[in-house]
Amino acid sequence: MPANRESKRDPRTSLALLWGEADRPRRGPKPKLTPSEVARCGIEIADAEGLEALSMQRVAETLRVTTMALYRYVPGKPDLVDLMVDTVLSDPPDLTRVLGGWRPRLEAWARACWDVYRAHPWILTATGMRRQAMGPHQVAWLDAALAALEPSRLTARQRHDAVILVLGHVRSLTHQVLDYDEESSTDWDRLTTDQLTRHGERFPALTRAVAEGAFAPTDEDPLNFGLTCVLEGIAALVESG
Repeated sequence: MPANRESKRDPRTSLALLWGEADRPRRGPKPKLTPSEVARCGIEIADAEGLEALSMQRVAETLRVTTMALYRYVPGKPDLVDLMVDTVLSDPPDLTRVLGGWRPRLEAWARACWDVYRAHPWILTATGMRRQAMGPHQVAWLDAALAALEPSRLTARQRHDAVILVLGHVRSLTHQVLDYDEESSTDWDRLTTDQLTRHGERFPALTRAVAEGAFAPTDEDPLNFGLTCVLEGIAALVESG
């Protein structure tokens, strides 16, 4: 029955839940929980163990209710994940307080996204390329970024694509940072150096880059270089218009 429920997901129900427009049951016992409380429980599980550890049964056990009782508050796991995403996003940063025009505002927005993704790594999977239902907080983040770009006089399509480009960089870099393992990286560096020592003449550019410190540890802000490149590209487009 639970599997059936989730396979027949109704997007209208999901959106009503996210936007606080779901009808409250008029009959039966008084609800012991709220959708927000269920979402916060799911967030705690996902933060600690990853999204793969999340299930309606696991949440129900944590909240000390039956799995079927949990469906009174959230129709299924996909709806729960969407609600979790909107909960952790909360309100976007107030970019109107950032001085200097569209560029510092978009950078502030990107860095705020960076903070959220690193604090809740599971959100990368939860907000993949699928068109999941978007709640008011997620919509507000998109709206804030688009508003920051309005003075640039880019077209609506260009503003949207610029935001997606910036977000794509943040997501990609977050994946890299989360996948990093110091021990594995050290082994990889050692093995690669050994291979290049023996076969360096076949890969001269890479050999020179390694010798000049391309893969050396650094204390630099990992977001800075790529974000600068992206923003420079957008700035060039703005100036050309």
